[in-house]
Amino acid sequence: MGQQDVWRLLSRFSSLTRANVVLQHLRMSVHTEAADVLLERRGCAGVITLNRPKFLNALSLDMIRQIYPQLKTWEQDPETYLIIIKGVGGKAFCAGGDIKAITEAKKAGQSLSQVFFREEYILNNAIASCQKPYVALIDGITMGGGVGLSVHGRFRVATERSLFAMPETGIGLFPDVGGGYFLPRLEGKLGYFLALTGFRLKGRDVHRAGVATHFVDSEKLHKLEEELLALKSPSAEDVAGVLESYQAESKMDQDKSVIFEEHMDKINSCFSASTVEQIIENLRQDGSPFAVEQLKVINKMSPTSLKITLRQLMEGSSKTLQEVLTMEYRLTQACMAMTFTKALELFSLTKTRVQSGNQPSYRKLLMKI
Repeated sequence: MGQQDVWRLLSRFSSLTRANVVLQHLRMSVHTEAADVLLERRGCAGVITLNRPKFLNALSLDMIRQIYPQLKTWEQDPETYLIIIKGVGGKAFCAGGDIKAITEAKKAGQSLSQVFFREEYILNNAIASCQKPYVALIDGITMGGGVGLSVHGRFRVATERSLFAMPETGIGLFPDVGGGYFLPRLEGKLGYFLALTGFRLKGRDVHRAGVATHFVDSEKLHKLEEELLALKSPSAEDVAGVLESYQAESKMDQDKSVIFEEHMDKINSCFSASTVEQIIENLRQDGSPFAVEQLKVINKMSPTSLKITLRQLMEGSSKTLQEVLTMEYRLTQACMAMTFTKALELFSLTKTRVQSGNQPSYRKLLMKI
């Protein structure tokens, strides 16, 4: 081999070395730049991890577009026997949809709301119809879009850190993501109460209300997950058996009374009316500390949202989930079509009249919506 051949080989080796260094840096940059959602096959399961702890794992359109196709792939995969979804950070499972991105896009004249809600609801329906056991570990804040990612699945595991709420009537919207389907199907008029007031359920109450199917102490979640992953070709009954065994061992707040139980009679009587005006009147006539407190809460909500929400739940109580999601999509687009100026004017007017104690004027305002 001549000297020129040696130099040629050395040159090629140098080029390959530089290429390998570049590739290594690229691989490192991919791993160090954390994705908003992690999708992994572990053991017998597909695991979805919501990975935006700084934003309480708020759901973005990009996350939806990653989760949906992977969910459908795992559903068809004969080697995937269950699907687990969880959040990181310890504070939230998922605090809701990324409303900030939607509102900023709306201000910029973009149609993100159309795409976001449509694809979010398609994902919600896919979760509900998933043929594999779907286990949502709702540890921490679970609101709005986070409810849509969990409540339609077969298994929902709450912990003492769980905090469930549908606060949309306070921000000019309504409890969507299938809220019109699952809320009116809770005990008595509990769902109507939760939807109109945005009342927060915590810990065991999330399970006792029927939002969660199981309750497990948060410190045991990791062990629970590992046991689920170690199952061999599990059926839905096998998964249920593991969850029930962990629930039986969970002692956190076991003797704590249900926060809404003592008020169920009042909830059923006051929130059984077919109009918001009558619900307000029922609460006023009841006059109990509980009723007075709920009246104060409702008076702070958007009147339009209250009326839309009540009608949504009444209609949804006899519809299928798909029919409800279709209805809710149309409602979101109608709500988003309202200009921000009109919405703010309405909310401002409502607050002014409530704070001044001008209740008759407030009722007249409701009647006009």
